[in-house]
Order: sequence, then structure tokens, then C-alpha cells
Amino acid sequence: MNVCVLPRKDNPKLSYIELLQEDFQKKPTKTQENLKADEESEDKSETLSIKKHGYFPSNILYSIPKEFIVAADLGGQPISIEMAVELKKILFGNTFYTFNYEWKKSFFKFCNPFTNMAYSLEAEKTGTRAIQMAVQGHIIKYLLFTKNGDEHSSLQNLQELSQKQQEKALAAALADILWTAGERNKATICLITNDPYFTQGPDYKADNFTERLQLFEFVDKEILEKFLCAHIYCFKNDGCHGVILFLYSLLFSRTLLRLQDDLDITTTHLLQFSLGNFSARQALINLMLTGRASPQVFNGDQVSDEGNTEHQARHGVLVRSDVGFLHWSREEMQQDRLPRVGSMLKTPKFPIWLCNINGTYSVLFGTNMSLLCDWKMEHFFDLYFYNGQLSQSKTVHLTIDTHSHHWEEQSKADEGDIEKRFPSVEMTVRTKWDGAAINWHGTVPFY
Repeated sequence: MNVCVLPRKDNPKLSYIELLQEDFQKKPTKTQENLKADEESEDKSETLSIKKHGYFPSNILYSIPKEFIVAADLGGQPISIEMAVELKKILFGNTFYTFNYEWKKSFFKFCNPFTNMAYSLEAEKTGTRAIQMAVQGHIIKYLLFTKNGDEHSSLQNLQELSQKQQEKALAAALADILWTAGERNKATICLITNDPYFTQGPDYKADNFTERLQLFEFVDKEILEKFLCAHIYCFKNDGCHGVILFLYSLLFSRTLLRLQDDLDITTTHLLQFSLGNFSARQALINLMLTGRASPQVFNGDQVSDEGNTEHQARHGVLVRSDVGFLHWSREEMQQDRLPRVGSMLKTPKFPIWLCNINGTYSVLFGTNMSLLCDWKMEHFFDLYFYNGQLSQSKTVHLTIDTHSHHWEEQSKADEGDIEKRFPSVEMTVRTKWDGAAINWHGTVPFY
């Protein structure tokens, strides 16, 4: 069995699958009810400190419900202080920042099973939304295109899912992202143990979370996915800090050395701090979509005119991604600084796009694979839109017409709010299909 996990010390005869089954039986059914109230109190003090000092305090303790803590002898590799230092540097640019309450409370939460929105993750308007929506794109990929092989897909594949099917889809999506980041031959899962493996040092301030990581390394994707299925409760339940655990797993799957090589002179770390919160830089978005943390959205690497050294190169996208990316911002367009997304991201392998619309992330997708390989299909076709918010009670159906070219005349006839005249979702679609007319089928345009 190609997986670097050791058997339990108390019973070395247990097989790995038996260990998975044993651990799966411990799956929690209840979380701490008062965790949110406790951490909201912490968050208020953090916010005051941010306003006063401009940084996050590093002495805020993480509170993890014990049902999400794995046994220390499960067989993973304990994190070292050297690994933790490099991990925080690649994330924050220093070793003294820590995640705030908005990040700590974030996990991968599905909408109710057995509903039309059962496929969808709920994503709040915080810095973690980009990560949740990138995972959402891969969940849709699994449910529509890879779950049943070449079987014809339809919107029905996303609906009426059971909780078990939701968990399987999430495990498959996480495994796919991690496996790609590990160059399709290795991946790492980070889980939390009860006790820290080291204490605070001169170049590192402890947060009582990162110091408790155990790393499980896999060289077989099937075993990786089984392990994720068995421990999916560590990523999808309130209080589990699931988004942070996935982020840590992603960085260790890519390896910290590779991440340094991926970045360029424009980007030295993966998270940026603004408006009181950390948000994902483009390099982190590209890492989840392509497996490489390239900071640019154009195709290939480009060398600046000022020199021709490797250190001055700007790193773009080298391969066609499974899930694509579209970007549109009204402010950037008005200032003539809208980035030009290259074809590697605009034309992915599957008709699914993570969209950055005015700084807010959502997902646009189709059900017809021919849309990406037959230009005739691009004349008139259907897409679907989901923005990750509870306020969206149904998947929005859009019909795209690339031959009518009447959208400009319609927008000129509409007076008043510029968003009504030029809806941001429509402008995003037109970065891929220039001049397209878009029918919302009665839904009021939003993003």
C-alpha cells in the first residue's frame, strides 16, 4: 500500500483500511455549542488590536472541539518549528500574523441535502470565500463530469444529493486539488492532534493550532481520497477550522520549496491583508486551479523589458486548467487596468469557471463538454451561475447568444443605475464571449 502512514503502536496488526474504519466510527455528531460565542469575544479584541496596531496579535488561542482532534499515534509526521516558520512566511510574509475569527470559523458547509441546491457550498463574504468557491468548482466537476465517467451529465446530477454523497463529492474535490498541487504523484493531509509539538521560539509566535499539526503523506490518489472520506468531518463541520486545514494541506502538498519557485518578483506570499481581513492573492487562486502558485493570469512566463534574468520573470499559467477562471472589475475597467486572462484559464478542460467579479468570487458552469471543443456550440448555449450566498435559493439559468449582438442597444435604452445597464455577471461572461447577449430567464441580474 503506497502511503506513508504507520500502524498504531498499541496494535501493529491492524491494516490501514481497518485503521480508517476504526477512525471513521468516531465521526462526530455534535459540535461545541458555545464555540462561536467564545470566539466572537476573541474576535472583538483582535479587531481592536488591528485598529490600534495594524496587525493580528499572535497570542490568541485556537479552540478546536475534541471530536475533530486525531490521535497522536495515527501515524502522521509531526510538524517541526522550522516547517511552521516557513509555512507562515509563505502565507503571511512573516511569522507573527495569525488567522482571525472569520478564518477560524470557516469550513466547507453544504446547503441542505435532498434539495435543488444540495451541491452548493455556503460561503460568507470573507477572505475564505475564494477558497470555498474554488473547491465548489471542483465539486461541480466531480458531480457533472468525473463521477460517472463518460455518462451524459445534466443539472440533475447536482440535485437531490444525500449527505453521504455530499461528503464523497467534497472528499473527491479536495483530493483532486491536492493531488494536482503535488504534481500528481504525492499529496499531504494536515490534521490536528491534542498537544503541540513545539513551543514558541525567538522567530515564531505560537497560535496553539499550527504547532499541533500532523502531516499524512500519500503517493496513491485512491488511498488519499479514502483517507479524506474517513476524516471529512475535520473539514465540513462547525468548529473544525476546515478551510485553514485544507489550506495548510494544499501548501504542504505543493511543498514549500516549490512554492518559492512558483512565485515571482510581484508576489512574495499568498495572503494579503486589507480591510481588517486576509484574502487570497492570485497566486493562491492559481494554485487551486492549476497546481502551480503562479501570480499572473496570462499564458506562460514573461520576462520584463528591464532585464532577462530568471528572477525578473513574471510567472503565468503554463497548463490548461480543469476549472477555469474569469475576472472582471468595474473599477479596474474604468481605470484601464483590467488584467487580461489567458486562454489557459479562459478555456479550461471542463466548462466550469471560478469568477472574480468586483472582488467577489462565484462559479459559472455549463453541462455540455462540447462547448469547449466545438466552436459551433458557442453560438447559443446555456450556463449556470452560483454565488455562494444563502440568499440564492436556486441555480441561475443563463442563455448565452453570441450572434445577436443586441446587448449594447438594450443597455443604451436602459437609464439609471450603471449596474442595471451593464450587469457585472454579464460583463464577466463577455470577457470570454465578446459581445454576447445574455438571457436571465426572469431572474433579476445580480452577482
